[in-house]
Amino acid sequence: MTLLREAIGDSLRRARLAQNRTLREVSTSARVSLGYLSEVERGRKEASSELLAAICAALDVPLSRVLWDVSTIMAGADGLPAAAPAQTVDAPEAERTAAAEPAEATPEPATATMSVAGARPQIAEDTRIVIPAPKADMLVLVKSN
Repeated sequence: MTLLREAIGDSLRRARLAQNRTLREVSTSARVSLGYLSEVERGRKEASSELLAAICAALDVPLSRVLWDVSTIMAGADGLPAAAPAQTVDAPEAERTAAAEPAEATPEPATATMSVAGARPQIAEDTRIVIPAPKADMLVLVKSN
């Protein structure tokens, strides 16, 4: 059985190593002791949400991406089937940023509407929700013909 703290630590360590950064660099940037960061990465300590946010900010990785990665790790450990890979969107960074802005993402009318404050949005039946792989930067709504 994989523990949540181990999956979080694994995800944070992979993010740090992908950037070729040392524990010392990240701990200094996150204002967390080197030893504590090491313990978090090894899955020995439970990190608070504030601490996770600080580490993610130091790594310049959104907390949501770490949590996505952790959910994938946990699902695999639970023996759940992997989700079908989403079609990747290769867009320049400027297009990705523009697409991430909800009001200006598409010139068409929005397909999701809120009926009551705090209620779930109603999505048109002809809209497919494509959940990107952990490396993708955004959620893509595709309206089918």
